[in-house]
Amino acid sequence: MFSTLVRYRSVQLAFAVLAIVVLLAVLGPVLAPFDPLEQDSTAILQGPSSVHWLGTDNVGRDVFSRVLAGSTVSVLSALQSVAVGFLLGVIPGFLSVYLGRGVEWFTLRLMDALITLPFLVFAVAMTALLGNGLAQAMFAVGILIAPAFYRVTRAAAMTVATSQYVEAAALMGATTRWIVLRHAVRKVAPAVGVTFATMTGASLVIVASLTFLGIGVVPPNPTWGGLLAGGLQYLYQAPWSPVVPALLIVATVWALNAIADAIRDATGRPRARRTPETKKVAADVH
Repeated sequence: MFSTLVRYRSVQLAFAVLAIVVLLAVLGPVLAPFDPLEQDSTAILQGPSSVHWLGTDNVGRDVFSRVLAGSTVSVLSALQSVAVGFLLGVIPGFLSVYLGRGVEWFTLRLMDALITLPFLVFAVAMTALLGNGLAQAMFAVGILIAPAFYRVTRAAAMTVATSQYVEAAALMGATTRWIVLRHAVRKVAPAVGVTFATMTGASLVIVASLTFLGIGVVPPNPTWGGLLAGGLQYLYQAPWSPVVPALLIVATVWALNAIADAIRDATGRPRARRTPETKKVAADVH
């Protein structure tokens, strides 16, 4: 599938963008020319220069260094929430198809309950209960995006389970484990891949939204959302400050959505309708 994906120019550009983002996330703190927390009262709100490439903020901290340092937290937090949603959604999705009606009923009712919970409110409640930290907030977000993975996995797995070749394999004595590993996983993987890319972009926006509001991160630790919020407070004095964090968020989300669209096109799947989960993500984020 990878060879098919890279034929799309949009995917090539998307991979290039994601490669830069991954590089920033991995090496950002090492590449930062200044301490991202160091304040300099003699260099407050300075414009971009050869010393401070993106200028300085309201207490004289180097904005470029803070963007690099904040990349790690922002990207890892988004991946954490998606990993939680993946585990809590994909595994129950398979189990609901292959372990009988009792498991099916229980998992469906559980996911229906999670759909009703608002993202930001639940994340705020979790941080208030467990402490103000991105790990706690993104664990809560991961729980709430699990229904998206569950429904996609369940729908794809049901298609495989009702296919004639799987029914024939079952009649010939194939075990459920063999059917899942041999047929279901391979058929379900593209649909889950689309959801993974889409939910990663949505989670990145949620991370930015929470840190923009000051939730989940303890100042003065930098994140893209926090830098965006700080830049907007001094927009008239330093209009350049929020530009780079905003561009990084937009570019990363675009790249993930472009890859999701390419996977969908490469596997010949119709574009998914806006499910209750995706509508809910968009509504809560905006």
